[in-house]
Amino acid sequence: MSPIAPTLQAFFTERLTKQRQASPRTVASYRDSLKLLLGFAQSRTGKAATRLDWADLDADLVAAFLDHLEHDRRNSPRTRNLRLTAIRSLFAFAALRHPEHAEVIQRVLAVPAKRFDMQLITFLTAAEIDALVAAPDTGRWEGRRDRALLLLAAQTGLRVSELTGLDCHDVVFGGGASVRCFGKGRKHRAVPLTTTTQAVLRVWLAERGGRGDQPVFPTRSGRRLSTDAVERLVRLHATTAARTCPTIHPAELHPHVLRHSCVICTGKGRVSYVSSAA
Repeated sequence: MSPIAPTLQAFFTERLTKQRQASPRTVASYRDSLKLLLGFAQSRTGKAATRLDWADLDADLVAAFLDHLEHDRRNSPRTRNLRLTAIRSLFAFAALRHPEHAEVIQRVLAVPAKRFDMQLITFLTAAEIDALVAAPDTGRWEGRRDRALLLLAAQTGLRVSELTGLDCHDVVFGGGASVRCFGKGRKHRAVPLTTTTQAVLRVWLAERGGRGDQPVFPTRSGRRLSTDAVERLVRLHATTAARTCPTIHPAELHPHVLRHSCVICTGKGRVSYVSSAA
C-alpha cells in the first residue's frame, strides 16, 4: 500500500466529511483534483500510484502538474487555482500526520496561486446560442445528450456542478415544470423550464431511461459527467458552431458563459431573447 493512501482516505472521511462537513460537490471537486495529480505523478515518476510516497509529490512535481493543467488540458488560471486549493488542503492535513516530510510539505504549501486579470462578463447572442445548441450530431447518442445539456444550460443558467449533479427525478414536467438543483452555498432551488426545453428533455429522458436517482447527463458507462468533460464538450461543439457562426470563439467559450446567457425560447425551438445574467 502507498504511504499516501491512509492519509488520503482520512482526508476525505475525517477532514472533509466530518470536520469541515464539505458539500458533496466540494468533495467531488477535491477528489477529481487529487486523481489528476496522482495520475500525473504516476506518469512523471514511472511509479504505480500504489507505490507513490510524499517525497514523490514535491513542489517541483506540483508546479509541473499545474503547468500541465494550463498548457496540456487548457484549464483556465481559475481552474488551476482551484486544483491547487485541493492540493494545499490535503498537504496541510498531511503535515500533522507526517512530520518526517515537513520540508516537502511546506514547499508544496508555498506554491503560489496564479494571478490573473478579471475579465468582463461575456454572454452569447441569440444567433450564437442557436448555433451552439444545433452543433451536436443528433444522429449519435452523445449528440442528443449534449444538445439537451446545452439547451438546459442556456435556458436556466445552471452552474456546471448543478448540471452534472442533476438526477432524473430532479426534472419535473407538466404544470409548473422545473428543474430542481442543490447549488452553491448548499441552497436548494427550482428553475422554471420553457416549453421548448421541456420537449427536448422529455425526449432525452425517455431515451436515457434512467432511474430517478441516476444522473440526467451520464457517460456511455452510466457514470456522472465530470466538470472537465462538460468543458470539453462545450469547446468541441463551439468549434463546430463557429463554422456557421464566426463570432463564436471556441478558445474563449467555457460553460460559465452559458450561465451569463439567459434565454427565452419560442415554441419552434428558436431563441428569441438574450440578456446578461449575474
